[in-house]
Amino acid sequence: MKKPMLLAIIAIFSLVSCENSDLELLEDPNDITLDKADLNRFTNQIQLDFASFMRQMGSNAAEASRVEYMTGRNYNNAFQPAILDGEWLLAYQNMFSDISAAQKIAEEKEENKHLGVMKILKAYTLITLVDHFGDVPFSQIADLGEYTSPIADPGTEVYEGAIALLDESIDHLNATGTNLENDFYYNNDFNKWKKLANTIKMQAYLTTRLVDGSALGKFATIANSPGSFISSSADDFVFQYGSNDSNPDTRHPEYSRNYTSNGVIGYRSNWLMHTMLQNDDPRRRFYFYRQVDCTPGTDGCPPNTLRLPCSVVPVPPHFSAGMIFCSVGEGYWGRDHGNSEGLPQDGLQKTAAGVYPYAGRFDGDEFAAVSEGIGGGGAGILPIMLASYTDLMRAEFSLAQNNTGAATNALRSALQKSTEKVVGFASVDPEANTALIPSASTINNFITRVVNEFSSADANGKWEILGNQTLIANYGSGNLGYNFYRRTGFPFRGINPTHALQFNIETNPGSFIRSFLYPSVEANVNSNITQKPNVSVQVFWDNNPPSPSFPAAN
Repeated sequence: MKKPMLLAIIAIFSLVSCENSDLELLEDPNDITLDKADLNRFTNQIQLDFASFMRQMGSNAAEASRVEYMTGRNYNNAFQPAILDGEWLLAYQNMFSDISAAQKIAEEKEENKHLGVMKILKAYTLITLVDHFGDVPFSQIADLGEYTSPIADPGTEVYEGAIALLDESIDHLNATGTNLENDFYYNNDFNKWKKLANTIKMQAYLTTRLVDGSALGKFATIANSPGSFISSSADDFVFQYGSNDSNPDTRHPEYSRNYTSNGVIGYRSNWLMHTMLQNDDPRRRFYFYRQVDCTPGTDGCPPNTLRLPCSVVPVPPHFSAGMIFCSVGEGYWGRDHGNSEGLPQDGLQKTAAGVYPYAGRFDGDEFAAVSEGIGGGGAGILPIMLASYTDLMRAEFSLAQNNTGAATNALRSALQKSTEKVVGFASVDPEANTALIPSASTINNFITRVVNEFSSADANGKWEILGNQTLIANYGSGNLGYNFYRRTGFPFRGINPTHALQFNIETNPGSFIRSFLYPSVEANVNSNITQKPNVSVQVFWDNNPPSPSFPAAN
């Protein structure tokens, strides 16, 4: 699972400097000097910028869909344009500029492997940009020096261009060429890169199934070709972090925020912790680490107005019966969707990110405060495309065609692969309490219970369960779950109370984020791009009813 430490150190040194104000410290990628005009230097940086881009985009998506905590009770204000500047710059100023320059070198030297990898990363970046922002620059980004104010192309055309890049990438990877100096993902196993390209195409076809009558057929062509896509966890597309804490800090950024001398920075999602607790999900001890054994306002613990102010506040009147609010219980201490309270002194009480995928601590009922260096030391992963995700896509594909038998089998396979991968992270924490690592029978019982519930549910119930499992399995990523939620509207009000997706705590939070506002770094300077009026603007593949009526769990 782990890459050599030297590569991880190189990788994170680049990644941690790419966010927010630190973007100002980056070298201008358009300032190409002779020593930078080296193909491997370009491909190294492109890979690293891609990982940072996908992590940040996935975090935004996870917050919107309740997998992570979202602050801001008004959806239109939750992600202000300036907040998204870093992601946009990583794509356009960094990656696309570097790819344009590197492609010329690679074509001249006939370095097909480099071309193949770069085109895959460019295609996936473009697809992700469309999924989050809608229409984005594409046709004029090959030469950003000439087109300083590129037009925003229709999302449909960007998707078509991205799929064409994926097809080209496979041709390149089948051709001769030397290895990459550093392949941070697949160690120059180009068969795995080809599987990734096909899997991204599957994602694109499934995403567009509501607006393209041929999309499911195209999806099936790949899905019915064994060995052509990511179907084994051995082919998972992940980025590996290191455990070095300084000069440079190679740890997963979420570890760095959760394991400090002052405790945890940020909050985990109450909805996700509650859902996994109620369903006795064996992955929860890996996802979350509890510092305390009792949550104020529940389990007999008195409310705490200083550290958990909402523990003395009544449940919002618009919350449905049984919907989690404020206090999850059993020491799980997070925040509700849309909670915009201040920051009390709760850093040594609230729940931390766990051993999966952040290489924090496995929750073995220690109920001890976090500190720097404990657990896996931050040597976690960024899950980008996993075999379990592919199975969840196959389950949606089958359910959309009313093939419930195939959907059931795909869901079972997804749960098996997801739990196996997560539980495998027990070895990342050398001090993990092995007595509490779920056994094979515990895992099998959980999977059987979910699958049986899925089999016996009606049509809406099946979508509800699949939606829940898609969101849960996407922990640490978020993009596919956010797409699923906008595409299907599930999960929503909880046909089964344990599946209820928590509402925003604001009674009238405005329309759900159907697409994010354009980043200020582009909207404020590009005369060819007009800022959206609000976040209710739908991307091209989302033909569902407009917000606020959809999605229902607003």
